[in-house]
This record gives sequence, structure tokens and C-alpha cells, in this order.
Amino acid sequence: MGKILLLTRERNSRRWHAALVERLEAAGHEISISNLAGAGTGRHALDRALAVERHFFNVSLAQLAAPMAPKSSDKHDLVIDLTGTAGAQDKPVLSLEIFGSGNVIDGISRAAAARQSAEFVARLDGVAVGRARPAISNGLQVSRILDELLVGAISLTVQVANRFFGGTLKPAVERPADRAPCGGFLRAYLSFAAAALFARLGRKRAVHWQVAYRMIDGPGVAETGRLDGEAYSILADDGERFYADPFVFEHDGRHYLFVEELPYNTGKGVISVSVLDDNDRFSRPQVVLEEPHHLSYPQIFAENGEIYMIPESGAAREVVLYRAVRFPDRWERQAVLIEGRNLNDMTLLRSDGAYWLFGTERIGNGNPSDTMVVYRAPALEGPWVPHPMNPIVIDEAGARPGGAFIRRDGRIFLPVQDCSRIYGGGLGLMELMRLDETAVVFGSVVPIEGGPAWVRSGTHTLNREGRLEVVDSCG
Repeated sequence: MGKILLLTRERNSRRWHAALVERLEAAGHEISISNLAGAGTGRHALDRALAVERHFFNVSLAQLAAPMAPKSSDKHDLVIDLTGTAGAQDKPVLSLEIFGSGNVIDGISRAAAARQSAEFVARLDGVAVGRARPAISNGLQVSRILDELLVGAISLTVQVANRFFGGTLKPAVERPADRAPCGGFLRAYLSFAAAALFARLGRKRAVHWQVAYRMIDGPGVAETGRLDGEAYSILADDGERFYADPFVFEHDGRHYLFVEELPYNTGKGVISVSVLDDNDRFSRPQVVLEEPHHLSYPQIFAENGEIYMIPESGAAREVVLYRAVRFPDRWERQAVLIEGRNLNDMTLLRSDGAYWLFGTERIGNGNPSDTMVVYRAPALEGPWVPHPMNPIVIDEAGARPGGAFIRRDGRIFLPVQDCSRIYGGGLGLMELMRLDETAVVFGSVVPIEGGPAWVRSGTHTLNREGRLEVVDSCG
């Protein structure tokens, strides 16, 4: 794509700097590196905590590292300043800001100790041109949260670089910076560590998801934006498993409900199906698709007289198209659409004679729910290629799909998961404003509000086929 000069501080190099170079080179950029002399910011209080955690967990991207070997180039068109102090250059300068400061390590250490996400702002010569709010896990491990934040920062930098060289970079809306958590890092970390120890000594409750369904006439959740109206019925389970990720399909006058089924004794998801009876009740789901790896999100659709399914199989680092040999209980692998990537909830859209898949990608130790990527193909079986502006969105509240695309009054909406509080904490609708080979643009997320029809906290998936509407939630 383009030539980039990366500026680092020779005495303050960290592992995430090398990871950034690797991602930029994978995106097709040519990187030269200059390590600026000077003491840098010195050893941070964070490093003491990381020195302890590295004995029990993986080495964090925030760890100090040897300076990267300098790489020189005769020419570059963009400077990425990771020092926060490089000043004016002869080419445009891209920098990162968190909590209104260019001190990334100080910012992520405060966020991690407080167990909260934080917004990164990318600035080109001081002008905001991109934003990212990574999702963080619910775990009590500082190094993991640091990695999730830093992978988000890396993804934002790659996104802005791609758009800069692609000619599609635009100013972002300026808004007040997040308020940094108060107090020093070590005091916050001691509280963090005490909570982690208490959680490990205590008993952990099994996560329990539930699927709910209803038959309605007229507007549903996608139209009203609220869980009101006719009450939902619960898809019953036996307490030894949960059901989640509901998708519905109508075939030969019958309604079928496809779900992820996860038995607690295996911890591995399989795909099951239930049939709606004449009393508008679903039978107990029966397993119809199982692999050695985890399966979920059984997106089902018809195409050219055949019935297909694209379930999530990120654990196997592949996206697979299955075809119904005998609907609904016999399926065969038709084609591997994408391989070598940990992609989650890839959701199909047909538009302008092309096929598109939207989902999130887990990159390294990053979070699986905050980085949207898009792939395109001329035919269902491919070849599938990544969009040149990937990643499209880096947002804990508006990146991971939560159901099939919705077409309404000539407009297209995508249900998206809100993971800002907790995974499965909420759902919103995001309008697709532009989709072509050069850009993917969404509108703002409009949250789906709670209501008396489904009183459990949060909504995770929304789908509808005809009169049948389904949701799920955890809590």
C-alpha cells in the first residue's frame, strides 16, 4: 500500500511495537524504523505487575522489549509517532491518544487496573481521524486486559494507515476525552489482585443462556426498537445444557429453530434444531451438526434451490459453508470460504450482485467481539477476499453481529452486540449506509430497549422469519 516511517524511543520499546510492524507489513505497507535517542519515560509501575503475572500467564504485549532493529528507506509518505514527543516532521504524522494524552502505556495501565475500556483516538497532524473502543474481558488478569486494549490500538493504527493510502481517510467528530480513572496504578492493582484471588477461591456459577420465541403480526423488535408487545415463550432446557444464537427458517410450511446447544459436561457447542408444532410450541432441540471444534451462530439461508448454513467455527480458524443433504438433520461441508483466521459470527449479505460476509476477527490475544472485518466474493463459494479498508469498526458496542441483516423500507440494518458492560449485555441496530469495494460505512448504533415481553437482562441475538421472532440473552 504505502511507505511508513515508525518512530519509537530506543529505551522504551515494548512488544506491541513489533506487533504493530507485523500487522502493517501484513497489510502491504513498507515499514522503516527509527529509534530516537533518550531516556524515554523510564520504568513504569505497570512493569512490576507484569513481572509478577508473566510467571503465571502469557507474556503481555505491554512488556518491555529490546529496541527494534532500525530500518531505513529513501522515502516515506506517513510517519507513525509512538513516542508522543517527536514533534513536527516533513510528512503527515499519525499519533495515538488515550484519555486526552499521548502516553499510551500510562493510559492503558489506568484502564486495566480499573477494569474498564478506554477510547483511543488516532490523530493525523493533530486532527482526529479515527476512534477505537476495544472490548475487554470479564477476567481478573491485568495482562489480558492490556493485550485486548493494545490489539485495539494496533487495529486502529492499521485502519487509519489503510484509509490514508486508500484515499478515504476523513476527519472524525471531535468530542471530549474520557476521564482517566483516579489514583495510582499500584494501589488500583492491589485491589484488582485481591478481587482476582477472591474470585478464584469462590465458586463460579455456570453461564446460562436462554432462547425465547413468539408469534406476532405486524411490527416486531426491529421496528419498535423495544422488547414490548406479545410475551415470549422460553425454549426449555433440562438444566444440563443451554441454548443460544437462535436462527429461524421456514420450509414447506413449517418453522424450524436452529440454535447453538452447549452441554455443560463438554463445554463444546453443537448445532441443534427444533420444529414448531401446531400449538406454536417448539420441541426439544435435536443435534444435527457436530464437529471436533466448537460451533455456534447457525446462520441458515436458501440459495438457488438449496439450503445452506454458515455456523461460527472460529476455534478451527475457518469459515465453512454447509449444505443440507436432507433438511433439517443432515448436513455436509460444501466449501471452506475463509481459512487461517479466527472469525466470529460471520453474517451473509447479498448486495448488488455480490456476496458479503460481516463479522469480527480475534487477532492474537485481542477480544473476539470488537473488530469488524468484511469479506467479498462474486459467488457464494468464493473466492472470498478481505475488504481493503479492514478493519471496518473497532467498537465494543457496535462491531459483532447479533443476527441476520434486516431489510426495511429499502434500508438495511445489522443487529450488533453491545459488549461494553459484559458479553451478551445488550443489542442494537446499525444501518448500513454505504457498501462497495472501496468503503463500508455504518450509521450510529441505536440500542434496543428492554420491555415487558422479555424481562431477562440484555439481548444477544435477534432474528425473524414471517411471524416468528426469536431472541436470546444471558443472565
